[in-house]
Amino acid sequence: MQSKQTLRKVKIYRYDPEKGGEGQFSTYDLNIENPAITTILDVLIRIQKEQDPSISFRYACRVNMCGSCGMVINGREGLACKTNVSHLPAGQDITLRPLNHFPVIKDLVVDMGPFFTKYEDALPFFEPKMKHDEPYIIKADDPKRVDIGMATDCIACGCCVSSCTMVNNHEGYAGPAALNRAFTLLADERDALFVPRLTRALESCYNCRTEFNCTEVCPKQISGTRSIKYIQRLAVTHLKELKPLEAHPAEELPPKPPKEEPDTPCCCKAGHAADPSRRSFLKTAAGMVGIASSVGIAGVLGVAAVAPTLASNPKQWVPAGTLKDFPVGGISTIMLSYTRTQGFHSAAVNAPILVRRDSETEFLCFSSSCPHLGCSVAWDPLSARFKCACHGGAFDKDGNVLAGPPPRGLDRLPWKIEDGIIKVEVV
Repeated sequence: MQSKQTLRKVKIYRYDPEKGGEGQFSTYDLNIENPAITTILDVLIRIQKEQDPSISFRYACRVNMCGSCGMVINGREGLACKTNVSHLPAGQDITLRPLNHFPVIKDLVVDMGPFFTKYEDALPFFEPKMKHDEPYIIKADDPKRVDIGMATDCIACGCCVSSCTMVNNHEGYAGPAALNRAFTLLADERDALFVPRLTRALESCYNCRTEFNCTEVCPKQISGTRSIKYIQRLAVTHLKELKPLEAHPAEELPPKPPKEEPDTPCCCKAGHAADPSRRSFLKTAAGMVGIASSVGIAGVLGVAAVAPTLASNPKQWVPAGTLKDFPVGGISTIMLSYTRTQGFHSAAVNAPILVRRDSETEFLCFSSSCPHLGCSVAWDPLSARFKCACHGGAFDKDGNVLAGPPPRGLDRLPWKIEDGIIKVEVV
């Protein structure tokens, strides 16, 4: 049974390679009764089965691991299997289109060939300095392992490349995913390709404009910007070892015509030289101001650029609703909307949480993100348990694991009551 509250319009980009052209959007009406546990991938599969079997899209694991269902959802890159309908504003149409900067094969399917070509150019493989007969033991709390952090969780979905404006402007730019992979290997002291890998990666790092788009859209919460700044900082400390590569052919520009002398005198006696590129500046920095000056200046700039990206997110209290919004003895799914700031980067966040009210003044608040793969968890009143539909995870009313692969229970969120409003602490 359909109603105005559950009926949603879904606009899907359509492109037929046999017809060519620029493509167009097709609109479908779909009844979505429970948006909290309905993913965008569920929406696509239903439309394909129930309305239009000709729609093409790519998916495999359905649990946020393979990265094959990356697309632009309401103007923002994401995984269709991880994005729930409840993550999108209720009054908006759902608009789905293919990733940016990739050749479109058909509808929402793009050619990932250029992505993996650039990935391979960054030397993404591990080459050991020395062979070991026994497995190399790395403790989880090892500082070097912690430094790499979640960067090794990249699933090569292409969302970061799609969001990066510089990819479209610089043909030779490796992109955030390839540079993030290079970072994880450059930070590994066992690797034998440090200098050639750093040399290749640094050439692309010139083109990053620190816009944080890749950091904002990554479904694995990896900061590609942090990885790039780490590589730049490494270059400062290994300046003598680097022999920069020639510019990518697409980056070579025709020589500019000589500038005419200005009619008015310059503010300095020597006049202004042509503005050097960052590539030419680093190539000649040693000769211009000396190695020590270059390292000193670049070190200050490098630390200044990296430090904000490494800072911890400040915690904040976000209103979840008034007391009357939560019935005693009930469990509710509430969407929190707030702004998250890290360093000088701010992003709007819309995240669902689970709120259990036991009495007039007693609450339990849980994150709706499954601790296994980050899928969304919802309350199932029929079985009286929290469920993750993707992989069979189940939790009791206290958030403890009942079934499935989750390694721990649901994360609890601090809460407090102020002036009849319940507030939840988030990062």
